[in-house]
Amino acid sequence: MAKLASSCQLAAAAAFAVLLILALAVVPSLAGDPDMLQDICVADYKSLQGPLRLNGFPCKRPENVTANDFFSNVLARPGNTGNAVGSAVTAANVEALPGLNTLGVSLARIDFAPWGVNPPHTHPRATEAIFVLEGSLDVGFLTTANTLYARTVCKGDVFVFPRGLVHFQRNNGNAPAAVISAFNSQLQGTQGVAETLFGASPPVPTDVLARAFQIDGGLVEAIKSKFPPPKY
Repeated sequence: MAKLASSCQLAAAAAFAVLLILALAVVPSLAGDPDMLQDICVADYKSLQGPLRLNGFPCKRPENVTANDFFSNVLARPGNTGNAVGSAVTAANVEALPGLNTLGVSLARIDFAPWGVNPPHTHPRATEAIFVLEGSLDVGFLTTANTLYARTVCKGDVFVFPRGLVHFQRNNGNAPAAVISAFNSQLQGTQGVAETLFGASPPVPTDVLARAFQIDGGLVEAIKSKFPPPKY
């Protein structure tokens, strides 16, 4: 019986090892960005002034790379939350930190005024994990089956928003709050639900939105007026 138990334990351990190896083999294919093909590929912003366009950024020549290409203190300062939604997102992605190019990760800081909201939005290229620096937040995401997964998170807590799903955060207190967000993409993309539908350029037809939301066209136009189209 002892030998049988020992054999079962060894078999279970072997099976676990195989599963672990398979999981590690699959993980890279599920990453938000393609795998890097060299040690470093610091983004060369100047190259984009020419006709060349790539999926990402071209690399600086190695002799032009410095330690500062891998450094940023942009997340050290709270963002300005004096706006209509009462929140501010400060990004530390490849557009602000060139050393992140091809590394498949980025960060952001989200600051909230009392009762401030980070409105419903999606990140089409990344899963997001938040770490609460200060305060208490109500957070949640919606699945494609319209199921809401929501709870309250406090200082020191972590919450994950799956890639591509609509999600939100709201400060539920009278004091400021802040979180650090981590993404498995160098440039996760952010698509706000309201801005996308009511602030598109050219605009989404009013009758389409009126039927979708089952409201009259006048109300659609009133909402559109609060979301001016982006200027390029």
